[in-house]
Formats: sequence, C-alpha cells, structure tokens
Amino acid sequence: MPTAVLTDHERTAVQAYLRLLHTVRATFDGPATAGRPPLVPPSVLAEAELALTRAGLAGNEAAFFDLLGNWCTEP
Repeated sequence: MPTAVLTDHERTAVQAYLRLLHTVRATFDGPATAGRPPLVPPSVLAEAELALTRAGLAGNEAAFFDLLGNWCTEP
C-alpha cells in the first residue's frame, strides 16, 4: 500500500515507466526476428521520458525509484 500521496505528474511518470517496463519485457519475451535486436516503439520511450520530465524526475533516478518502490507492489 502506498505510504505517500503522489502528485498527478508523479503518478503519470510511474505509470509510464511501468508501461515501458512491460513493453520491454514483452519485446524480449517475444519471438526472435532473424537476428534483429528487439525493438521498443519510440512512442513508448517518448511517453516515459516526457512524463519523467514533467514530474521533475528526469536525471533524478534515486527520487524516482523511491516513488516507484513505495507506490508499486508488483515484483
């Protein structure tokens, strides 16, 4: 259960990061494509980057991962 109340921007950043994480996992778990490296859609990366910037978390990984750890209980 979350112990801190996240701002809208912080919540959006955490959710965007989780979508990015799930997309990366799905990409690596998918079938190999003729020796090509896995590809994560640029829109997913851009969404996460924009959300982190709006929340003031770009370049502040420690603060972001503290928020993520306190808010998200999934393994």
